[in-house]
Amino acid sequence: MGIHHPGLMGTAPSAELLAKWTKRETDLIATDPDRVPPLALPPLPDSAILGKLEGADFDRVAAEAARTAPPRENGGNQDIKNFTAGTRVFYPVFVPGANLSFGDLHFSQGDGEITFCGAIEMGGFMDLHVDLIKGGMETYGVSENAIFMPGLRDPQYSEWIAFSGVSVDLDGKQHYLDSQLSYERACHHAIDYLMKFGYSDIQAYMILGSAPIEGRLSGVVDIPNSCATVYIPRRIFDFDVAPSASGKPHQVEQGMQVPKAAN
Repeated sequence: MGIHHPGLMGTAPSAELLAKWTKRETDLIATDPDRVPPLALPPLPDSAILGKLEGADFDRVAAEAARTAPPRENGGNQDIKNFTAGTRVFYPVFVPGANLSFGDLHFSQGDGEITFCGAIEMGGFMDLHVDLIKGGMETYGVSENAIFMPGLRDPQYSEWIAFSGVSVDLDGKQHYLDSQLSYERACHHAIDYLMKFGYSDIQAYMILGSAPIEGRLSGVVDIPNSCATVYIPRRIFDFDVAPSASGKPHQVEQGMQVPKAAN
């Protein structure tokens, strides 16, 4: 069973918030405009999807509309795997009516969606109830970004195998408390480990993107190394992935299929 959730959900920004996004992201792009991949994504009029707008109104809005790839203060494309059925989420409201929207449904995904489009996408529908907490942004201090209370959904895992990484890159260069790099290195270690059980590098990589792994920033204060950890639920495999002093990793025999990760 997967952990079903919407990758994208949020409210509409105000004109002021949209201008804030555009400025800060444009300023970031300007620091290295030729970088590949780019540091941020500016408005792209040629690919804008703007409902029923036409003519001059379409051209005006398309020239300033934000790209929806990144998460922002209004929620958006957060790709949070624990955002499952039964979850209660609290979004700040920036415009009358809020213009709540959602989509990008995932059957299952690991923390970070590390393979970019690694989640198992699916068709589906959502049934939800909406309440308004008047003055909630001021009352609870939620002026930017959502807070949520995850629903209690199966599968619930209790046995894990975890891998750690620190902020030293593959060339041995030390980086200062770089948590993204630490998470990448933990993922590298997990991939190397799974390959010893018969998976290819791509298969192991895809398991991390689509299985309900847990990613954690385990240490962010001990200079110079940030420490991140990746937890893989052991029950998703149909064989034991635990290390053993008395045996070797499960190996694929000639003519046998690659070991499968269970649903």
